[in-house]
Amino acid sequence: MTQENGTKVTEFILLGFAIRQELQYMLFLVFLIIYNISLGANFGMILLIKCDARLHTPMYFFLQNLAFADLCYTTAITPKMLVNFLVSDKSISFSGCVTQLYVYGVFATIECYLLAAMAVDRYVAICNPLRYPVVMSQRACIQLVTGSYVMGCLNATTHVGFLLSLSFCNSNKINHFFCDLPPMLSLSCSNIDFNILLTMIFVGFNLISTFLAVFFSYIYILAAILRMPSTAGRHKAFSTCVSHMTAVTMFYVTACYMYLQPSSSKSEENDKVASVFYGIIIPMLNPLIYSLRNKEVKEAMKVLMKSCL
Repeated sequence: MTQENGTKVTEFILLGFAIRQELQYMLFLVFLIIYNISLGANFGMILLIKCDARLHTPMYFFLQNLAFADLCYTTAITPKMLVNFLVSDKSISFSGCVTQLYVYGVFATIECYLLAAMAVDRYVAICNPLRYPVVMSQRACIQLVTGSYVMGCLNATTHVGFLLSLSFCNSNKINHFFCDLPPMLSLSCSNIDFNILLTMIFVGFNLISTFLAVFFSYIYILAAILRMPSTAGRHKAFSTCVSHMTAVTMFYVTACYMYLQPSSSKSEENDKVASVFYGIIIPMLNPLIYSLRNKEVKEAMKVLMKSCL
């Protein structure tokens, strides 16, 4: 901190988890394993889709971008958290904190829109199979992914831009393991009412609009599946959606808990647990869910492994 007509914050202290040092080492090992699995699984998914021509379809194009988003936003927060388990100096510079918040915000928002795009893709594939090649053309897929990135950058830039207009003084201790927006706002000595309103509007719009796209897509998908005359056909159609439905449920439940609950009813410790699941566990689970339940991915993995032996 430096003195300029008061105390101006130039760095923050990430308090992390309030547990004994022995447990800190144990958590370090647990999260290191989770992070390495996440890196390997998501990198593997990206390379597998790139290398296998059978996976060059819209669904796997979105899945490849989802794996990239998972990699980026978990990497924005996990390495610093791992280091802080081992060192006594848990400080992070102001610019480093803002950068971490920005990268996390960009790719977490991108994930919202990619999950919605994947739901629309499944809707077209099941409800309008004859028009699928036309509706989900390469151009349309690129536009959907580009739109996801635009919305991610817009969301993060808006929040970070208005955050930088605030003054931070006196306390510099963030009761979290990374620089998330709500705990940072709570440290400001400026009026943050507009920032809170902005958070509710932007996060609410991103989550609710994409959730509605997913919800109505699956309403139509379910109706189409129930109309299928063949039991085998219903089972095949439903099985193609199970992985995506699982990923969507995990993502939206934790995201809504973290960002759409009134601050008065939230617990900081519960927020940390939700953030662990949202920012560290889900990026590890997503590629595993899609690979373990997907016949095409499993076959592509077998072919790749045979070619490497």
